[in-house]
Amino acid sequence: METLDNNSSFVENMSYFDLGLKKALTWFSDNFGTFIFILFIGLITVIIARNVNRLLERHFTKVSSKLHMDPTSFRVFRHIVVALIYFMGIALVIYSIPSLQNLSVALFTGAGIAGIVIGFAAQSTLSNIIAGISLAVFQPFRVGDRLNIMNEYGKVTDLNLRHTVIITWDNRRLIIPNSMISNEAIINWTIEDPAVIWPIDVGISYDADIDQARKIMIEEARKHPNVMPPQEVQYSVVKPSLIKSETLKMGFIDPPVLHPVDPDFRERGEVKVNVVELGESSVNLRMNVWFKDRSVAYSSGCEIREAIKKRFDKEGIEIPYPYRTIVYKTDLEKEKKDTGKLSRTEGDKIE
Repeated sequence: METLDNNSSFVENMSYFDLGLKKALTWFSDNFGTFIFILFIGLITVIIARNVNRLLERHFTKVSSKLHMDPTSFRVFRHIVVALIYFMGIALVIYSIPSLQNLSVALFTGAGIAGIVIGFAAQSTLSNIIAGISLAVFQPFRVGDRLNIMNEYGKVTDLNLRHTVIITWDNRRLIIPNSMISNEAIINWTIEDPAVIWPIDVGISYDADIDQARKIMIEEARKHPNVMPPQEVQYSVVKPSLIKSETLKMGFIDPPVLHPVDPDFRERGEVKVNVVELGESSVNLRMNVWFKDRSVAYSSGCEIREAIKKRFDKEGIEIPYPYRTIVYKTDLEKEKKDTGKLSRTEGDKIE
């Protein structure tokens, strides 16, 4: 009996499979033209989108050297154009096929709850797109700028409608959604004036001569090629002073203007050494050095610190480190016993 039941269920399942297959083949044969049309429109849309993307990249490469076009705004504009091409292809398919058109109208008019659910699901994507457009318009940073963001330092390599790509100092690709960047505090080392004051901390012993150590630190800093020479830029309230010839990127076209100088930092290239702390084992000195931009500040600071250490060794200036005396418990107990024996011996002698 069990064998008959198994055979009957197998035959029934096969009949359902044959019926479903026949319905699928019937639908495919009845809508073969529609399927070919959708495939054709999709293929044409992909080809047009890729060609437009390549043409825009080539046009930017040719025009960039002449008009100083900003790559940040251009990248966002290119992504928007490609997205519009895909959207137009989908819309063409929907409005060219009556069945799909009626289905889309029904979905838009009768699926209020589904629309709310989809809206909540797409909230993150829409916020990233809006934030990406906002970043491209207001430009708190541009492609090529060097930033400190989310406890990371790196260079901006791409900005699209969804995320920003930053290559970090150790060659990692940090991909951050645009909505997170719009709510994050950013240190832009490149915007407007790229020059930076970089601190170099060194500790010397309390017996060392502070003036001699200061002199050596300044001399070693001046020897480094990346340290800015002393200079003063005149500043005017009516027309702010400008530093070396570079372009200030503003929008799609960057006019060939120079970087404005803040009046508080018009004196550049000065190397200062200050005593910042009297520590437990050292007198801590901090040297502030001017570099042309952040990209060379860290490595140059390390090289200067190494040169100062070698010079201190030659001049006999000690860089101290804390000393620790380790006392074991067994030694303390032995010392107590020895002290007790000594006191009893002295008492016996007195008697």
